[in-house]
Amino acid sequence: MNNPNPIPVTTVNADAILFDLDGVLIDSTTSIVQHWREWAEQHNLNLDFILQNAHGMRTIETMRIVAPHLNVEEEALRFTANEITDTAGVVSIEGARSLLTALPPASWAIVTSCGLDLVQARMGATGLPIPAVLVTADDVQNGKPSPEPYLAGARRMGLPVERCVVIEDAPAGIIAGKKAGMRVIAVASTHSPEELLASGADFVVAKLQNIHVTRSNYHSRLTIHLEGV
Repeated sequence: MNNPNPIPVTTVNADAILFDLDGVLIDSTTSIVQHWREWAEQHNLNLDFILQNAHGMRTIETMRIVAPHLNVEEEALRFTANEITDTAGVVSIEGARSLLTALPPASWAIVTSCGLDLVQARMGATGLPIPAVLVTADDVQNGKPSPEPYLAGARRMGLPVERCVVIEDAPAGIIAGKKAGMRVIAVASTHSPEELLASGADFVVAKLQNIHVTRSNYHSRLTIHLEGV
């Protein structure tokens, strides 16, 4: 018997997917909040204000917003060093492993606001594969919401921006992807669908498990299937 209420599916074609990391492929919320809480208490700062600005941005850029009176270069180095040694509670998001293993290795990359050492620590904690193309905070002068990280990702993959699709979960990353000229799929894991759409996302899904990918034989293009858009 046919399902009388089938889940609607939207398809998007691309040659490559550029993934954000935290909030898309891994969940490091517990660790992130704990480290920001300790830092806020140390400097007598408002934690809620920090967290409103932290997600999707490089640590140093968050600190420039919330504590411009501090030596943010030194503070960010110490903060990140503490994060690298603490991966307790860092887990892969459900559906991440199966999605990545379904993709040809040359068809995906990670573009993150974390530095390389932190990426390696968190990916190591989850056991997720590290792609050949990885753009970190160490690789750019300007982090998200600047388009620089995603432009670097497309350049390293040897593809024009219009053939790349971004998967993000935060407004800063969505804005970066759109400024780079890419289509953006947002996952409502850390922000509401309304916030994600207001930031410019082309599509919003409730969770990563609602994204499936098949590979066509035509120039090895990807067809991205989005459930419930």
